[in-house]
Amino acid sequence: MKKEKFILAYSGGLDTSVILAWLKENYNCEVIAVCIDVGQGDDYDAVTQKAFNTGASKVYIEDVKEDFVKNYIFPTLKAGAVYEGKYLLGTSFARPVIAKRLVEIAEKEGATTIAHGCTGKGNDQVRFELTIKALNPSLKVIAPWRIWDIRSREDAIDYAKERNIPIPVTKEKPYSMDKNIWHLSHEGGDLENPWNEHKTDMYQMTTPPEECPDAATYVDIYFEKGNPVAIDGTKYEPVELLEKLNDIGGKNGVGIIDMVENRLVGMKSRGVYETPGGTLLYTAHKELEYLTLDRQTMHYKELIAQKYSELVYDGMWFTPLREALDAFVDSTQTFVTGTVRLKLYKGSAKVAGSQSPYSLYSEEFATFGKDEVYSHKDSEGFINLFGLPLKIRALMMKKNEEEETKEAI
Repeated sequence: MKKEKFILAYSGGLDTSVILAWLKENYNCEVIAVCIDVGQGDDYDAVTQKAFNTGASKVYIEDVKEDFVKNYIFPTLKAGAVYEGKYLLGTSFARPVIAKRLVEIAEKEGATTIAHGCTGKGNDQVRFELTIKALNPSLKVIAPWRIWDIRSREDAIDYAKERNIPIPVTKEKPYSMDKNIWHLSHEGGDLENPWNEHKTDMYQMTTPPEECPDAATYVDIYFEKGNPVAIDGTKYEPVELLEKLNDIGGKNGVGIIDMVENRLVGMKSRGVYETPGGTLLYTAHKELEYLTLDRQTMHYKELIAQKYSELVYDGMWFTPLREALDAFVDSTQTFVTGTVRLKLYKGSAKVAGSQSPYSLYSEEFATFGKDEVYSHKDSEGFINLFGLPLKIRALMMKKNEEEETKEAI
């Protein structure tokens, strides 16, 4: 009888290495390992060889970095979406682009099942599985962490050692890390106690601020319709642009976030995130919107940003609402074109200047000096009309108070 084909979201790390062997032991299936390159910088020849050595029948290495940056990162950037005021969603929007490719390969291979290494405590299981349901609900999903007897990373390490599967972690340093072209996250280990100050030796994308240059670095970022397209006057393709900003921001200690967040599944978790280039882009993009968006649009867009961040965090990328919000956001970005200059210094990224051909800032109107375009007398009528409801309410209150006083007498 022909074996069923299972697609495994494979990284070569502890969890997926163990899962590959476990699937073959427990399901008597053919396992196709699929490693999606979103910029984690792995040795993919080694990953391929390891997958074959662990029992994979076929291995895919899929480079989706351009799709990831253009169609997931940039739309979220334009929306201004930041989860709980801190998190720039690095892991969150990587999951739908990965899951989408898994579905496409499953359809190509005639596979019946997709397996992933997400735990039952995390958000990623939701993000993967909602994407699969949205794109091909006929595919089955297996999440071993929800059904096997392995109960901890230590158990998984023991399982791997028993089967001579090489793994990149030890019980002494059990950090869980997720890296892509946008960010690097760190969880677990001593980070599980929020009172513990995180150790800077964990950084891989970022220089500790204390060790950064003593002189400030300036960088100009140019946007067209909300999309970043140039650095210091030189145009770059999206992937190259983000890589360059990661280098600039990282060398200046920018983009380190330590936060306790509310997971979708109900618990709080603590993570340390490195997002150097992304922090520069968010800072610059927001500043350009201050210059080019009118008050009502900007304030309403801030409401949209919060909802957008929740959709991304919750794994609801492939939904009608997210698509509708994108249409709104794209409309707001029509005139978000211009350059923002940032000053980077020992972990900070401050705005040093901004300009746009579509700037709504007018020095003629804003000046405290003499001008010929604004009549101060006009403000009196505006205040009278704007405050009319307050005046009417105050008159009503006074009238009632007078009547109550008369009745009391």
